[in-house]
Amino acid sequence: MKPRTRRFADARSGASALEFAFVAPLLIGLYLGAVEVNNALTVYRRTLQVATTAADLTAQVKSVTKSEINDIQAAATSILTPYATKPLKIVLSSVVADDNNVGKVEWSCANTGAARSKGSTFKVPNGLTEPDSSVIVAEVTYAFKPLVGLSTFFSPGSFTMGQTFYARPRRSLTVKKTDNSC
Repeated sequence: MKPRTRRFADARSGASALEFAFVAPLLIGLYLGAVEVNNALTVYRRTLQVATTAADLTAQVKSVTKSEINDIQAAATSILTPYATKPLKIVLSSVVADDNNVGKVEWSCANTGAARSKGSTFKVPNGLTEPDSSVIVAEVTYAFKPLVGLSTFFSPGSFTMGQTFYARPRRSLTVKKTDNSC
């Protein structure tokens, strides 16, 4: 019995295959994790670009219609390509500061879901507005879902990324909305 045990202990013919069997799942997991982190960071940066673009395009005009807002939202949405655009929500709002520098929503439009209600109070960061001025606010949310279906064991599943960007109107004190739809 001892010679057989010694021969088995000295055998090295399958050691590489055994080591690979132990290390391969770890390496594959690390690779998939790196890919998912990269995808999440890319989508996060692109949601900021979507918010920036939507607010900037809206702030460049004196007045807008619902059709023009739809075009602005569609242009901003294209930034996410090749990632899915279905989980993207863009809310564009014009916030006008009153005499006491309290922001009120003048108009608001969303590409999906509900927009902000007209006349509701909106807290704008200090120093961004002054009495009787306005700011365009783009609020973007994206429900990110990992591409690899490992959400039950290794990732939190779907999670929401949010970005808010403010832009001051360039050609007038406020950007007027010329129709009542949204």
